[in-house]
Amino acid sequence: MKKLADYAALSGPLAVVVTLVGWLIAGFLPLPIGPGDEQEVARFFLDNATRVKVGFLIGSIGVVLMIPQLALISLHLRRMEPSGMPLLAVIQIISATVTVVVNMFPHLIFALAAFRSDRDPGDVVLLCDLAWLLLFCGITPFIVQNLAVGIAILRDPAALMPRWVAFLSFFVAFSFLPDPLAYFFKTGPFAWNGIFVFWLALTSYCVFLLVMSWACRQANKSLPSDTTLQGA
Repeated sequence: MKKLADYAALSGPLAVVVTLVGWLIAGFLPLPIGPGDEQEVARFFLDNATRVKVGFLIGSIGVVLMIPQLALISLHLRRMEPSGMPLLAVIQIISATVTVVVNMFPHLIFALAAFRSDRDPGDVVLLCDLAWLLLFCGITPFIVQNLAVGIAILRDPAALMPRWVAFLSFFVAFSFLPDPLAYFFKTGPFAWNGIFVFWLALTSYCVFLLVMSWACRQANKSLPSDTTLQGA
């Protein structure tokens, strides 16, 4: 169990790496396209169709790779609630499941936008708007997930994870609050590619996955070793 849990804890960093590599291939990084110029948006998908499809398919795989770590987080949250109902653990796994879906489907919609080279540019822009705004404005499950993690850590009498991880989780939840403003801005820091929507949300959630990988491995140390289980 301990060895399997250690592997699961590494799936979060792996998800970050694979997803960002996919975005690099697709051309989303280092500077993502903005919503302001519709012709530029259409050209991005129609002129680089193969690159876009390959990149976002890789990105969709990367998103799914974080599932083992998210499941492990809930198992540790269950250990933090030894008596009564494991409410926070259930909340975390449900909201984490939704976050995976919210992250995965926009990648597939981006790839869909590049599926037909003769697609009307207006349809491409619509698909791009749909994917972007789903990806960065569907933030409620992320907030619920991070609040559940933070509260569980602070309530844990055994201190399986350091308390500072809880406050980091609260900060990550707070960092998502500007994202819905992307519906109202096509340029500037609150556009979908702006610093308070794209860069803050992307950086904070990547940091969350990396820190939780470390925190889970720390909590894994209190699990029975595989040799102990075999001996039993």
